[in-house]
Amino acid sequence: MSHHEGHAFQPHYLLAVDPKQFIEAVYKYSSVPEWVEEQVQTTPFVVVRRGLATGHEIPIGVRGKERNQRWAAFCHPKLVKSIITPSQLLTRPIPTSRVNATPALRTLDFLKDRWMDLDRPWGPQGSVGFELATGSHVATLGSDLDIVIYAENRMMADEANFLCARAMNLPATVDIRVETPVCGFSLREFASESPAAILMRAPNGIMLGTDPWDDELTIKYLTHDAVRSRHI
Repeated sequence: MSHHEGHAFQPHYLLAVDPKQFIEAVYKYSSVPEWVEEQVQTTPFVVVRRGLATGHEIPIGVRGKERNQRWAAFCHPKLVKSIITPSQLLTRPIPTSRVNATPALRTLDFLKDRWMDLDRPWGPQGSVGFELATGSHVATLGSDLDIVIYAENRMMADEANFLCARAMNLPATVDIRVETPVCGFSLREFASESPAAILMRAPNGIMLGTDPWDDELTIKYLTHDAVRSRHI
């Protein structure tokens, strides 16, 4: 057994993979976009995505250089060389030149100070997280700062409102996602709508519900048109 198989691979974790073995594995079972091989060889990292695992495989996504280059696949734990969590990225040094040139990276520095008392695991994802994990300069002048908070235990609306307020008036827009054992959702929507229903992303679809921590909740899955109307 791989030493990673007992690890909880949560959405937004970054996985360093063996590029040769990974490419051989996905080409054997999948239809792969042309850009994937070069990307994985150059930057051998994949992102854990929310999805239904098949057997021992981890749902992952490959991030390309262009915004439209995102590819969903699966990865066996034996191909994973190391795991990087968003929380670990908070301690990565950011070159001063990148902080000065990139508002999202500058915003992360501010947010670390403002949220220093937050006792839930959290950290950057998206372009900022990918840059800090890989060293590739993928965050741009117009990048938002994407943040994930892992909330195993229930969060109340007042905590959500406090965190949102502390993420305002920064150099870049901060988009905050919360991941529970059941689903993921927008912190801002939860703060503004609770106790009303909010959009929640589960492994098997997008749903509408009031309690993102209740795994016994009867949920309503949304159609594509309903999702579009909610501006996801």
